[in-house]
Amino acid sequence: MITIKAKKEIRAMREGGQILAKIMDELERKIATGISTQELNKLAEELVFASGGTPSFKGYGKDMGNPFPATLCTSINSEIVHGIPSEKVILKEGDVLNIDIGMCYRGFHSDMARTFGVGKITAAAQKLIDVTRQSFWEGIKNLSAGKMLSQYSKAVQNYVEKNGFSVVRNLVGHGIGKNLHEDPSVPNFYNKKYNDVQLVAGITLALEPMVNEGTYETVLGSDGWVFKTKDGKLAAHYENTILITKKGVEVLTIHPME
Repeated sequence: MITIKAKKEIRAMREGGQILAKIMDELERKIATGISTQELNKLAEELVFASGGTPSFKGYGKDMGNPFPATLCTSINSEIVHGIPSEKVILKEGDVLNIDIGMCYRGFHSDMARTFGVGKITAAAQKLIDVTRQSFWEGIKNLSAGKMLSQYSKAVQNYVEKNGFSVVRNLVGHGIGKNLHEDPSVPNFYNKKYNDVQLVAGITLALEPMVNEGTYETVLGSDGWVFKTKDGKLAAHYENTILITKKGVEVLTIHPME
């Protein structure tokens, strides 16, 4: 069931989203060759708790017997999403790093992701990051109360594919609010099997294009969490929590400087 957020709930999500965006900004400043993904995770957890929130991801999946062990997802190069931070994973020059973070604040979740280059990266890698980010913005141009959600999906897919990349098919965005994952599912590609939704003001969504350099096909890692590109090529991810309004979209997890 899709939930419509009340004004008080929207205020909580707006405040939480801004805090989360500032945390992401702090994490970006920390990215450098020679540091571990666990160092980033430790900083993220400290910042989340210091802000009055709790991590959304840590412990997620415990009902299935495989709880996610960290505050961040840190996915590198051919890893698309859900990479687990580790002291053994050290960032190196040229890496493509996706940081995904969620926080529960005043009873409501926010979720966002950004992909960064570590040091100097190739022009091809930078194009992948740029196209992935822009595909989100192309998609939300088409959203407002009264519009169909599939207009977002079509716009993202069209922009990604005309730039020579592919959209992951088996991972999608989602509704968000009191729960991290709520209805509806939001594909970044058009497929009739997903029930289309006519949007109304007050719906909150986590929209997250996941884009591969090569094939859209994926493989699941042995840890049961990380998804990787099947062909070993690069992947990028960009996500924001957004609010549907009568006039369009309010992005709740955007840093003012961004």
